[in-house]
Amino acid sequence: MVDFNFSKWIKWGHRNNLKNLKFPGVYSIAYHHENLENQEFKWINEIIYIGMTNSQKGLKSRLKQFDNTIIGKTGHGGADRVRYEFEDYEKLTNNLYVSVQSIECDVTSNLPQDLRKMGNVAKLEYDCFAKFSECFNRLPKFNDKKNSPKYSREKGRKNV
Repeated sequence: MVDFNFSKWIKWGHRNNLKNLKFPGVYSIAYHHENLENQEFKWINEIIYIGMTNSQKGLKSRLKQFDNTIIGKTGHGGADRVRYEFEDYEKLTNNLYVSVQSIECDVTSNLPQDLRKMGNVAKLEYDCFAKFSECFNRLPKFNDKKNSPKYSREKGRKNV
């Protein structure tokens, strides 16, 4: 059994208030017209993207890359798919929520315990895909690369 310990949902604009963003982990992004702020994480149909990072700069940096891409820059493939459908940043982010599950480890370490934890981050992402698929019989919309075009490719922008 997988242990999902996601944070409460938080409004996209408040994402830097989440704890432990300096660590690697998995993040879930939902687009919802109802206010999810401070609600417990649940597997909901409105989850549009699940991602992960093992980078030295942790979840904070990866979420910033996502934000930069939905603003109109480049750097995050999943966010480029989101931008294809939601070109208006303000309208999108008014209804965007994020929840994270960080895994405390030293990504610069070659110690077995840290390497296993980084492997657990990658496994956790796939466990999240599996759980979402069990619940809704599909992947989150913007994780579905076959059916979700990229803004940069389809609307004539430089490829991400």
